[in-house]
Amino acid sequence: MDSFVVAIDGPAGSGKSSISSIIANKLGFTHIDTGAMYRAVTLEALRLNIDLNDESNYKFVDNIKIINKLGKTYLNGKDVSKEIREKEVTNNVSTVSKFKTVREKMVDFQRASAKGLVLMDGRDIGTVVLPFADLKIFLTASAECRAKRRCLQNKEMGIEADYDVILEEIKARDYKDSHRQISPLKKADDAILLDTSDMTIDEVVNKIIYLINEKMRG
Repeated sequence: MDSFVVAIDGPAGSGKSSISSIIANKLGFTHIDTGAMYRAVTLEALRLNIDLNDESNYKFVDNIKIINKLGKTYLNGKDVSKEIREKEVTNNVSTVSKFKTVREKMVDFQRASAKGLVLMDGRDIGTVVLPFADLKIFLTASAECRAKRRCLQNKEMGIEADYDVILEEIKARDYKDSHRQISPLKKADDAILLDTSDMTIDEVVNKIIYLINEKMRG
């Protein structure tokens, strides 16, 4: 099959990006981490020291280049994979990503990238970016479980990790993402809900690969 597009959505810390990357490598798909793209925009906005709450300040998105390649995120040619996971970016990405100016630019790029065998993850892929995806999955897990995972991920990347702080950040992020006016986080009507709270990474990966293979055969 020359073309098959999988959309994976879910809240912060649900494991979308890590799991999508593993599956893409196993199946030979191109993985597009849209959350990392919004984090890269947030990083650039912070570097420019703009007023993050003023949408008129985001014209710079027309002049930046963001690429996901081999599990890393590049902003204007520089690997920023670690910087985009730092606390300041995490705490501000919901604010940045709520603006129409930012989302329209990113969505245009995401749709243009959805060619061939593609696995794209984010928060509005199945509902807005790729509503006609061949397979849609909504990953979720308890806030507590997601906080533990994020702590582990941060520690592995050498980033400070405090469970209680991260838990509150995740709860705040969930609220912001679910209540924003443009492209709020929600499950597409035809998406498969997969709660990973009590599943290992291997179990989640194998389940999604099974779903992809079944859909492709069907």
